[in-house]
Amino acid sequence: MLLQRLALCSRLKAGRWTVPAKSCPSLARAVSQAKHLPVCPSLRHAAVRHWSNIPFITVPLTRAHGKSFAHRSELKQAKRIVVKLGSAVVTRGDECGLALGRLASIVEQVAVLQNQGREMMIVTSGAVAFGKQRLRHEILLSQSVRQALHSGQNQLKDMSVPVLEARACAAAGQSGLMALYEAMFTQYSTCTAQILVTNLDFHDEQKRRNLNSTLHELLRMNIVPIINTNDAVVPPPEPNSDLQGVNVISIKDNDSLAARLAVEMKADLLIALSDVEGLYDSPPGSDDAKLIDIFYPGDQQSITYGTKSRVGIGGMEAKVKAALWALQGGTSVVIANGTHPKVTGHVITDIVEGKKVGTFFSEVKPAGPTVEQQTEMARHGGRTLASLLPEQRSEIICHLADLLTEKKDEILDANKKDMDLAVSTGRLTPALLKRLSLSPAKLNSLAIGLRQIAVSSQDSVGRVLRRTRVANNLELEQITVPIGVLLVIFESRPDCLPQVSALAIASGNALLLKGGKEAANTNRILHQLTQEALSIHGVKDAVQLVSTREEVEDLCRLDKMIDLIIPRGSSQLVRDIQRAAKGIPVLGHSEGICHVYVDSDASIDKVIKIVRDSKCDYPAACNAMETLLVHRDLLRTPLFDQIIDMLRVERVKIHAGPKFASYLTFSPSEVKSLRTEYGDLECCIEVVDSMQDAIDHIHKYGSSHTDVIVTENEETAEQFLQQLDSACVFWNASSRFADGYRFGLGAEVGISTARIHARGPVGLEGLLTTKWVLRGDGHTAADFSEQGSMKYLHENIPIAHTLPGQRTSN
Repeated sequence: MLLQRLALCSRLKAGRWTVPAKSCPSLARAVSQAKHLPVCPSLRHAAVRHWSNIPFITVPLTRAHGKSFAHRSELKQAKRIVVKLGSAVVTRGDECGLALGRLASIVEQVAVLQNQGREMMIVTSGAVAFGKQRLRHEILLSQSVRQALHSGQNQLKDMSVPVLEARACAAAGQSGLMALYEAMFTQYSTCTAQILVTNLDFHDEQKRRNLNSTLHELLRMNIVPIINTNDAVVPPPEPNSDLQGVNVISIKDNDSLAARLAVEMKADLLIALSDVEGLYDSPPGSDDAKLIDIFYPGDQQSITYGTKSRVGIGGMEAKVKAALWALQGGTSVVIANGTHPKVTGHVITDIVEGKKVGTFFSEVKPAGPTVEQQTEMARHGGRTLASLLPEQRSEIICHLADLLTEKKDEILDANKKDMDLAVSTGRLTPALLKRLSLSPAKLNSLAIGLRQIAVSSQDSVGRVLRRTRVANNLELEQITVPIGVLLVIFESRPDCLPQVSALAIASGNALLLKGGKEAANTNRILHQLTQEALSIHGVKDAVQLVSTREEVEDLCRLDKMIDLIIPRGSSQLVRDIQRAAKGIPVLGHSEGICHVYVDSDASIDKVIKIVRDSKCDYPAACNAMETLLVHRDLLRTPLFDQIIDMLRVERVKIHAGPKFASYLTFSPSEVKSLRTEYGDLECCIEVVDSMQDAIDHIHKYGSSHTDVIVTENEETAEQFLQQLDSACVFWNASSRFADGYRFGLGAEVGISTARIHARGPVGLEGLLTTKWVLRGDGHTAADFSEQGSMKYLHENIPIAHTLPGQRTSN
């Protein structure tokens, strides 16, 4: 017995553990005894030391099994996870070896999750495919040697590979596949154990108990079991023996094996990786194929399956059957792509974090539509909205304004619920609580703003911007059109919902709204009123409120459905969305580092008024001053002293820039960064040598939002206005004027610092784009060739004030 324990311990040290399928009953006891050896506890901690740079996440150690997770967000709680790797994932595209890079990234993710305290198991394919490649190589090599020996006898024949028997391929490939796993996991100080099973092992009660005991003991010892069907001896699957109930499933491929093991081991999650993004409603690659985000039992009739993958014996139909069987047994399932080079490196961890990857199988069907369905509904409704007459869109907005005043008691009651909950939890700052709060005065102001939008929307969509006579009877027009589907994400600002809705309606855009959960009750009633207003012309679906558990990052991945994202919230929210939305344009700014430059020729009265208003009127606003630049000649003058005294009276904390600090014996705290957005009663003061020095400073440290010069020198001011590259540049005016309402836009969806499309405060005009309309009379490009009879005119035609659908006589 002592020799047996030492042998087990040496295997652990080497990171290798091979468990035969027909385990004897004493094997589990031997494994259990091995944990008492001195080396085994250190193995549990070696990986944690190796991954010291990765945050250690505490995972709940227990979860009542028997019911699968209802939502993706709950997958973070998964403790025991089975990862199934299809043959297409493990092998290379040319079928001439294993996909080493892909496999290495998967091993890394499994090791990371293992070191977070989760219990990981791998069901791997690839032995048959790997062995086939190996045997094919040996046969070709043997044939080439024989041909070389017989080359003098003119018996050269074309080399061909005979059909290889699957069991022989599995026998040849299994050892190499396992050796590769061992080598990779060893790099992360993680032990592995190989287990080969057949269908018969699950029908023999004693073998089932032995297998179950072995797996539990391996998991308890922090070892990753790597499981595969023993294809070298497995009999052909019996026809129609699959899925006979919760306790019976025929192990005829690794999909069914993974499902059976997940249920037997009471796993929380089964991740099945294949070579497709997930489950489609029709064969992938077909024109109308759509990826199914969540699949529910009973939806099988709506699915048309395609062909199997290039290698392996399963297929999507087998995966779905196995997934539904596992789901019925209490294990959640996600089918995802494990071959895509851009996502393979994090596909498993993304799934466990609850991100929208692949197809999630759930038994709980939501009452409302999915976010994808909502987006489709919005796009369809938006196209109808854009086709309405301007008067009809204006009527919808006016009706919404009326509803805000008529239903103000219901709105305020809902808002009170949100406010009470926010105060009781204490999660919101006073500034956010102020944004969350609504009042009768705010609602009246909202209604007035909406009516202004209704008036300005009369000639927005379909307005002719340019008309050109290309040739006789060939006329070209450039006209305004909606952008398409807008996604607006906003925090703690329920008044944003009717404002943005009115702008979307006026511009004929479909709208998808995602508000913060802190304003859920208020947003719900405001959205109901918006849809009530839209209903008067049958376009209720054009504005949708996302109320499901969709993460913002998941919404930003709908690049084929959403045309523009507009974030309304903190700079951190904007930055997060800009990072997540790789395929969708984002309208907004991540920072509002606004400057006020006080020139040597500035007026004392104007300086005090402008600096006070820019900094103190609303310090949290994105257009508030963050850095005050002062001309060097103003230091130690009454004007400078008055600025400092005013800031002290207003309780503004001052940070000294490097140059300013060098002039002082006792200075305020020196600024940590000149590129800081304080968002509070704080600001930086820095000294510059000239107007040009101020411009250079703003270009280097600013965010291209809003910058101000205070001076009585008109020439200096004009140079500042012309040379400074910011969205808003002001002369002798507060930075707080960078606002859509103050600009006369009625309302704004945000302020953009981008260089294309819209810049500065973005109102109705910023939600429109253009299209070209060409009206001809049988013209062809050949008509204008050297052999053609027509010539280009390119005459500009004066544009009269034309409403959509109208045309002027030429």
